[in-house]
Amino acid sequence: MADDNHRGVRLLSRPKQLNTKGSDPGIHFWLVGSPFLPPLTVASFLRCIHSLPSSSSSPDFLKESEDLRTLLPKGFEIIGAVASGEDSDARAAVDAARSLRKLLYREGTDRPLIGAVCGSDSGDMRFFVSESGNTTSLEAVPSVIEERDSEKCLWENACLLRCELPIKLPLYYAPKNPTDVEKAYVQAVEALIAKLRDPQAVYMLETTNKTSLDIPLPVIIRGVQLDFYADLSKIKTLADDDDGSDASSLSCSYFSNRSKAGSPVFSAENADTIQVSVLFNSFGTSSASTVPVAEYFPVEDEARLLVVDIKLDVLCYSSRELPLKYAVSSLIIPGLVDQLNTVQNLMLPNLLAQLPQPKSYHFSPSGILHPITVFYELSFGETEMKQVEVRRSLHSRLGLPYDRPLLRISNALDFTKVKSNGMISLQKGSTLLRDVHFGIPSSGVTGGTVSLVQGSYEYFHYLHEGYNDSGWGCAYRSLQTIISWFRLQNYTSIEVPSHREIQQTLVEIGDKDPSFIGSREWIGAIELSFVLDKLLGVTCKVINVRSGSELPEKCRELALHFENQNTPVMIGGGVLAYTLLGVDYNEASGDCAFLILDPHYTGSDDLKKIVNGGWCGWKKAVDNKGKNFFLYDKFYNLLLPQRPNMV
Repeated sequence: MADDNHRGVRLLSRPKQLNTKGSDPGIHFWLVGSPFLPPLTVASFLRCIHSLPSSSSSPDFLKESEDLRTLLPKGFEIIGAVASGEDSDARAAVDAARSLRKLLYREGTDRPLIGAVCGSDSGDMRFFVSESGNTTSLEAVPSVIEERDSEKCLWENACLLRCELPIKLPLYYAPKNPTDVEKAYVQAVEALIAKLRDPQAVYMLETTNKTSLDIPLPVIIRGVQLDFYADLSKIKTLADDDDGSDASSLSCSYFSNRSKAGSPVFSAENADTIQVSVLFNSFGTSSASTVPVAEYFPVEDEARLLVVDIKLDVLCYSSRELPLKYAVSSLIIPGLVDQLNTVQNLMLPNLLAQLPQPKSYHFSPSGILHPITVFYELSFGETEMKQVEVRRSLHSRLGLPYDRPLLRISNALDFTKVKSNGMISLQKGSTLLRDVHFGIPSSGVTGGTVSLVQGSYEYFHYLHEGYNDSGWGCAYRSLQTIISWFRLQNYTSIEVPSHREIQQTLVEIGDKDPSFIGSREWIGAIELSFVLDKLLGVTCKVINVRSGSELPEKCRELALHFENQNTPVMIGGGVLAYTLLGVDYNEASGDCAFLILDPHYTGSDDLKKIVNGGWCGWKKAVDNKGKNFFLYDKFYNLLLPQRPNMV
């Protein structure tokens, strides 16, 4: 019987769309854990999306393993499965997890695994544990703990390791025997794998945070120092066994950012990242081939040369306590080998045709606690149907919504961003303020429900970047803020248009005369909808009210917009325009407030000044002094941009 400390299951997350009512029996989710987390800790649920043609309830383990091998960063692993049905189906879940692990990790049957069952009616999960594949007994889990601070649990004592490895494989072949090029490719990959594991291999580890004044020196690790048989689940033993006699025994915490100030933010984006470089030029005499290629020497004079360019990019998750040599041997090198094999499977059928251009990207989508790695074929455009289907499949596996582009290349983690004070800079060179409503005081509505814009936006206002549009440009600024939202959510890659470019667009579609370009004429909600349609393909809903006094009557409709569409709203009335970021609405009393981002601000981008001055804040139609924010003698148009349905 296992130690009681191992008996409780800890959930850092719950699966989306858990209810299996009406679905086929079988395996629905894989449970993801890590050897660096407490035993039986579930970090995420990944949907099983491949089943055998002969039985929809039986997973296609080969396809599942091929997907998950590169999707999950090293440092995470499959620790169980979820089946639908009765408690007796927990055994099938455990057996499925063991079968998948055998393909993924080529290991034995001694690891404890979780078998969970989900009732087809209630959707409740019950957990069982199998201590070993050598026993048929399952034990019900006495307790299930749902962590309140999952990000802290996962990232407080963890870090990331990243290794980029560009490779050129020169392949010689005879035109009369085209299959020779495939053999040459396989031999080249085998030689490269041998070289990665060779005692003469050299790896350099260094921090990616170069802004700190206290930058740790790089560490050199040689292949002879590596151990390829370590059990990462026994990390304390690994750390204690090292005598500290060389740099390879240093732990990953050596590269921790020691200058972090304030409250740390726990996430993949803000984790300390260690860069690992493979120094092929430093290899000495090796038992592997002297270069990471295989050469074919044909007899025919017309021998041809094919050079295959590959770029590997591996991301791994590790405990800070793990000695660096184990991070290289048990995380980085297996990650590189898996990517080499994945690329080989993509390349071999097309070596003498149009070569595929596979490239790996790392993502940290909202709702998924750990990063994922995805291979995209760059010879397709992002909107090409094959790429769309690849992303749709990923959304299905991860439980992501199908109406927003969360896994496009522009969403990928950018490790070139500068980290300061433990917070990642998201500005991408922009000097504009983002998300200025975070942390503002409450609205004062008693018992209300707050519905807000979801996702980042940039604050555009009068006189920004030295352009004087005071008195006429408020609607232009609101439109720029709205377009920035679509841009930051990766629905578009266009730059936020200037006033002149907005005017040019309206002239091009025939809404305005050419004399409009360069003028200081106002625009309203209808013109904004034309521009969004032309530049972004975004449709809009327009709400008309005859008086500012009627706006509170639209709070219910606005709340539904923010809950379902999540986009900023433009309010235009008379000669004034505002950006609406949310509403606080008490349905019973009718009391409500509007979260206004005011484009009429003319000062510097001082967040404290903006919030304290009320340029971003909650406004009631009539404040406690009886002053009307929305004018009763003016009609208002509200522009509600609709989120495109796309992945």
